[in-house]
Amino acid sequence: MAGYEDFVQLDYKPSRSDLIVSSRIRVPSWSTWKRAAGAVGSESSVGTWAESVVGLKYAHVQRVAAKIFSARRVGNEYVLKIAYPQDHFEMGNMSQILASIAGNVFGMKAVESLRIDDIRWTRDIIRSFPGPKFGIDGIRKFMKVKKRPLMLSVPKPKVGMTTDEHCQIGHDIWLGGLDLLKDDENLSNQKFNLFKNRVAKCMKIRDRIERQTGDRKSYLINVTHSDFREMERRARFVADLGWEFAMIDVVTCGFSGVHSLRNLCGDLGLAIHAHRAMHGAFTRVPSHGFSMLALGEVVRLLGVDQLHIGTAGVGKLVGGRKEVVEIEEHIAESPHAMNEHRSHLTFNKVKANRDLNTLDEDWLNVKPVLPVTSGGIHPGIVEPILDRMGIDIAVQIGGGIHGHPKGSYAGAVAMRASIEAYMDKQNLEEKAKGCKELQQALDKWGHERTR
Repeated sequence: MAGYEDFVQLDYKPSRSDLIVSSRIRVPSWSTWKRAAGAVGSESSVGTWAESVVGLKYAHVQRVAAKIFSARRVGNEYVLKIAYPQDHFEMGNMSQILASIAGNVFGMKAVESLRIDDIRWTRDIIRSFPGPKFGIDGIRKFMKVKKRPLMLSVPKPKVGMTTDEHCQIGHDIWLGGLDLLKDDENLSNQKFNLFKNRVAKCMKIRDRIERQTGDRKSYLINVTHSDFREMERRARFVADLGWEFAMIDVVTCGFSGVHSLRNLCGDLGLAIHAHRAMHGAFTRVPSHGFSMLALGEVVRLLGVDQLHIGTAGVGKLVGGRKEVVEIEEHIAESPHAMNEHRSHLTFNKVKANRDLNTLDEDWLNVKPVLPVTSGGIHPGIVEPILDRMGIDIAVQIGGGIHGHPKGSYAGAVAMRASIEAYMDKQNLEEKAKGCKELQQALDKWGHERTR
């Protein structure tokens, strides 16, 4: 392989032992598509700009080189499919895999832009990662919620409240009918709301509410820290108190942090809730970066049990209907997705169109991740979200609960009523006649979608 163009092999037939990347490039005016595509294949595998040392003299090097086996022009982009022989990668090392397929290539002048849309993993690579410990069924089992979306809320304001104020919100939303309290992504161990105090006090309140209501309640506790030793101490504290979840900011902690926490939580018996803060830095621009779908697959392999993916175009965050439903289908897909895994659920989901340059995947026995919809949700827009995403999800509501005219408890009651109306196929306005809290929410927000 003496030059970039030699990495383009359109007659190559990939095998199931090839990792496949679906990507898009824009070609600089001074170059050709074949040179630009070949540069991506070269830099992401065995090559260099210096032709004499690319690896032509080493047959064994050529065997692990990338091969662009499909290329088609769509508008001002070229859609590529790139095959990487499995032996190019170290099993169970996501950092090494991404350093290849999503590393230096993003900084090359050889392409004007590069977007990774999806990855098809090999069976051996899939088996080399832990995957979720609990997955959707496991979470539903220990939360004792079988047939409806799980409901959670994060206190607002995000940070600044005292421990007592934070825990009071937990009391109110649990008593109002929600399942889960959640820390926000930037709440950790600040002096106004210390981690251990918050976690311990919420436990006492949770136990009291469970006795009072007879329902299972829990708390998604943010153990995020850039020093894994501290993250481990926090996770152990959470487990020692008897909680069920640890939460991690998967992007800001990094993939080694996610993988290490999964191994620890597997021993501790904790499920992992994944917040995606900072993902927009590389997922948002449609023509460049790393897609949210691909990120979701990465953290599914690493072992998170729940992941935020957006509101399918209904709430305040970017991510349209087709994109979010496609992400959901990839992270929540399993061999049993439409039979024993979800046979007790009734779906009204739009099948995402296969025009997002995505790839089919066989997840083997990797458990599915529970998708979390969040961002600008209130009781009046629950219906279109569930119409698009189905009911095998978790719905997170922040301002749509705490901004209720009568406070957080009333906001939780209104949200629970909205979910119940959907499950019972009841008109929301009709449901509100018997629930003043829901009526008050509709009077304030109506069915307006947030921006």
